[in-house]
Amino acid sequence: MEYPSRYDVDRIFLRGVVARDIAEPLPSFDRDTPANVVRAVMAERNYVVAGVRDRGMVNGYIVGAELGQGACGNQAHVFKEAIVVSDSAPLIELIRALHGSAWMFVTVLGQVGGLITRADLQDPPVRMWLFGLVTTFEMHFQRLIEMHFADESWMQYLSPARVGKAQEMVEERKRRNYSPTLLDCLQFSDRGQIIARCEELREKAGFASRNRADEAVKRLEALRNNLAHSQDIVDSDWGTIVAIAENLERAIALGYLG
Repeated sequence: MEYPSRYDVDRIFLRGVVARDIAEPLPSFDRDTPANVVRAVMAERNYVVAGVRDRGMVNGYIVGAELGQGACGNQAHVFKEAIVVSDSAPLIELIRALHGSAWMFVTVLGQVGGLITRADLQDPPVRMWLFGLVTTFEMHFQRLIEMHFADESWMQYLSPARVGKAQEMVEERKRRNYSPTLLDCLQFSDRGQIIARCEELREKAGFASRNRADEAVKRLEALRNNLAHSQDIVDSDWGTIVAIAENLERAIALGYLG
């Protein structure tokens, strides 16, 4: 198995997906449009926020839930009251920002023209980014196990049933003309269990305790399963996604990945 280098991990996961890949065009209304009209349109189209135009330029925003009577522009906010990022902002920056805000605005050629909400993190670029990252974690676990154990003594950390499942997979792949090792045929949870129960490997993987390792592996596996089966990841895995974004740069810098 060929493992990704630190350069590859940095390039793909810190800079590979940016705001312009997932941003939606910002809907906007002229500032003198009646608020009740704007509110009806926003409700019909499921807009949470929208821009306000003055002389053809978007120079503020409105929140649908706040609209009352009068002109919508009289109820507008200036952009400095919200999170505004450039269209080249990396995904980890967006996730961190969305942890404290329901939306953010995106500038294109120096002007606000895009919108990102948490719902946009369900889009294919983000799902592929996350799936690739979880897979990289799993590959890193396997590499640590390979480097630490000269033989298959890692089996002491798994139940006979789990080892038996891996042996069945080895035989199945051999019938398909592959030549896997027993370690190649472990499940994500199996590799995580070995890391969690071997103190030296646990420390190398950056986990402070066995409980922390078990919990992280469980959450990563749940995220991967939801990604693989096209399930919601924002409501069910938001804490895991935020934790990944908050710790990814440190993990790469310390060599926990790559």
